Amino acid sequence: MIDLRNIRPYGDQMGDGAVQLSFTIPLEYGPLAREVAKQFCEKLGFQDITVTTMEDMGENFTFFVVYAKTTISVDASAIKIVAPKFKKMTREQLDDLVKREFNRQIVVVGATVGTDAHTVGLDSILNMKGFHGDYGLERYHAFKVYNMGAQVPPIELVKKAREVQADVVLVSQVVTQRNIHIRHLTELMDLLYAEGLREELLVIVGGPRITHELALELGYDAGFGAGTTPSDVANFIVQELLRKSSR
Repeated sequence: MIDLRNIRPYGDQMGDGAVQLSFTIPLEYGPLAREVAKQFCEKLGFQDITVTTMEDMGENFTFFVVYAKTTISVDASAIKIVAPKFKKMTREQLDDLVKREFNRQIVVVGATVGTDAHTVGLDSILNMKGFHGDYGLERYHAFKVYNMGAQVPPIELVKKAREVQADVVLVSQVVTQRNIHIRHLTELMDLLYAEGLREELLVIVGGPRITHELALELGYDAGFGAGTTPSDVANFIVQELLRKSSR
């Protein structure tokens, strides 16, 4: 039985604390770089350190992959997760539910905003194909999807949401350097309030460094991070809209 109060990484056997680290050191490839990488891991508290990969990156940079072990553990029983809440239903069940309760399609407008040009995550959620066998929202009868693509100015996303009478605005943010995603997301939320649309919409943000907690802090209804599937988003949308309509 797993002790939730003492969770440690797993390698060859349960609780051995084995981890794999990868990083780049700004030193020329050679013995000095290797020793610096080893001592760096030691200072982090790791033991049984083995440098398994050492590659010359050029221009006095060296890339490392290191195996090591740690004695540190985490008390998982003390952690409270802040995450979107929904019951997992199949695509067919959601389609039937929307037809029965809404008698129309739910209108979803999605985009990456500002300077963000990354659409892989957005497309995987919205496009019919989806990913890993989990179909995107376009495959559902329940949704009418407008995918605006990349680098959409927040004001244009707001205009589109008004034009098509959207129920949901879905924003993807991948670029986070210097917290640019915070600025983009804040600008969008301010515009939705200024245009009187915020209370009418379910507003969701997703991205590899997005958390539900951050989304709530910025005024969004939900935040989805790495590993999110299209069906996760679909289930949340339908169930949250039903919850809101029953208030």
